[in-house]
Amino acid sequence: MTKKINLPITDEDIKNLNAGDSVLLTGTIITGRDAAHKRLFELIEKGEELPVDIKGELIYYVGPAPAKPGFAVGPAGPTSSYRMDKYAPALLDLGLKGMIGKGARNQAVIDSIVKNNCVYFAAIGGAAALIAKSIKSEELLCYEDLGTEAIRRYTVEDFPCIVAIDSRGNNVYETEPKKYAK
Repeated sequence: MTKKINLPITDEDIKNLNAGDSVLLTGTIITGRDAAHKRLFELIEKGEELPVDIKGELIYYVGPAPAKPGFAVGPAGPTSSYRMDKYAPALLDLGLKGMIGKGARNQAVIDSIVKNNCVYFAAIGGAAALIAKSIKSEELLCYEDLGTEAIRRYTVEDFPCIVAIDSRGNNVYETEPKKYAK
């Protein structure tokens, strides 16, 4: 059964999610990839204020292609999350509630997810055009010079994803392969 979550995500929503759950997200999320994360992390290290309020947000690791007429964005598939692993714990400590990407995360990120009652969603790689249909609008928030990697706010409707790592540290990248190992 697919769970529907209206954003912003709440602590109760997160508590009720289990690794492997299929989810449809509706509301707003922010975006950011490698370069934007690096800039945010540098500000955190300096003790400076971030140009965007991440408290309570979900961040989608995406750099979409240009939009075609009638669409808010072009194909918008997830990027590999491990590239943000160095930065994710610091952002989670500042109130980020979750991330959306693809692929496994390192132990420091998993520990931070548990510590901060957060969640990591996997979006389906290869489904960029399908995902783009769930993005209804976009707004530039900061780092315009980064082009498609700028931080934006997406309004999404029934954005499809899977709970990859839940708030208790259960991790589909560890549990699911074991089911098929025999």
